Amino acid sequence: MSQALDHTISKSWLLRFSLPSVISMVFTSIYTTVDGMFVSRMIETDALSAVNIVYPIINCVLAVGTMFGTGGSAIVAKKMGEGKQTEAMENFSLLVSACLLLSLVFSIIAIQNLQEIIVFLGADDTLFTYCKDYALYSIYFFPMLALSTTFQVFFIVAGRASLGLFLSVCGGITNIVLDYVFIGPLDMGIKGAAIATGLGYCIPAFTGIVFFLFLNRKGTVYFARPRFSASVLFRCATNGSSEMVTNLSMGVVTLLLNLILMDLAGSDGVASITIILYTQFLLSSAYLGYAIGIAPVISYNYGKRDTQRLRGIHFSSLQMIGISSVVTFVCSLCFAEFLVAIFAPAGSSVYNMAVHGYRLFAICFLFMGVNIYASAFFTALSNGVISAMLSFLRTLVFVVIAVTVLPLILALNGVWLAIPAAEGLGFGMSILCFYAYRKVYGITLSQ
Repeated sequence: MSQALDHTISKSWLLRFSLPSVISMVFTSIYTTVDGMFVSRMIETDALSAVNIVYPIINCVLAVGTMFGTGGSAIVAKKMGEGKQTEAMENFSLLVSACLLLSLVFSIIAIQNLQEIIVFLGADDTLFTYCKDYALYSIYFFPMLALSTTFQVFFIVAGRASLGLFLSVCGGITNIVLDYVFIGPLDMGIKGAAIATGLGYCIPAFTGIVFFLFLNRKGTVYFARPRFSASVLFRCATNGSSEMVTNLSMGVVTLLLNLILMDLAGSDGVASITIILYTQFLLSSAYLGYAIGIAPVISYNYGKRDTQRLRGIHFSSLQMIGISSVVTFVCSLCFAEFLVAIFAPAGSSVYNMAVHGYRLFAICFLFMGVNIYASAFFTALSNGVISAMLSFLRTLVFVVIAVTVLPLILALNGVWLAIPAAEGLGFGMSILCFYAYRKVYGITLSQ
């Protein structure tokens, strides 16, 4: 039994337990956000547009790492709760090995078909070179990105969330410093931004390998001889399918938004949505960090069949997320100019377009926290079907419908409102699923 996961539930304890994961996810989001800031300020906004055009293929690797992390941790933590420690470690080792292998295969395929991929993503002649340089040097680090994402979740399962936090901070600081050095004094341009981000991922990835292989042999989670199990891989894929779908959908939606905005507003439109998505990524990372942070606790208590604690986790989480969602929305409206000015000079066409779009886009923060939590909640309960359905509808189906329909009615404003509309519909689905499964898992929307 893991003492780190076996604890009386309270709001203060949930916040303390998830805080390292929250901060860790914020720093992880800074990897990409800092790239955008340096690229936009030290190169030009066309280079910022190129980063966003390339981002869908990076989303694919994030999807792999997140799937193995969230889906795998649900399996491992549940077996730990059942007292099956040896089996849990064999599964952990298998899942990490599979994550590394899959990311390597993806990297090889991406390099071999790089030019075709960039053209497919919508790069025109002006942006092609920027896109190719950023994509190529990012692909070299894809295995490290996948491993670092997976290890962040398993640090929590091992009761070492603070280590994951420390490594994320180190990676984030490394990225920031190297971004400046590579793009500025060394004049490496957009290649430097990609390399700096990749080296930032290497810190948690390599440290995670050493930690679970050598330093944590007497701990709760460590590498053992992996035993192949197709059923474990399948359950990991289904359990983590919602988070995988979320990342894949983000790539598809980013591609669709880029294509539509290139048609409606040109490269300035793409730069504007890039800035808006960066700020969304940064602000939503706190919700994602909380959801990932408490997921092993949910899985552990589900394995123990402790419905009282599950009910406490659920009730407290919805209360805290509801309050923070309103605060995030209000702060987003108040600080829209400041957030956009980080990326684009005040008064520029990109700045004016992004500020206007961001104020409309910010409506999504009222719903997004509950939606992220709902998906992670059902994943932690090993109900990958419901979790995947919620993610698929919210991050892909609803968004594609909104992005296709709203611009026909509201022109450019329809693009900014597309994701808020999808999040609102997703919120309704999340509440319906909570209600439908309240008796199955012994949860309720009130204590």
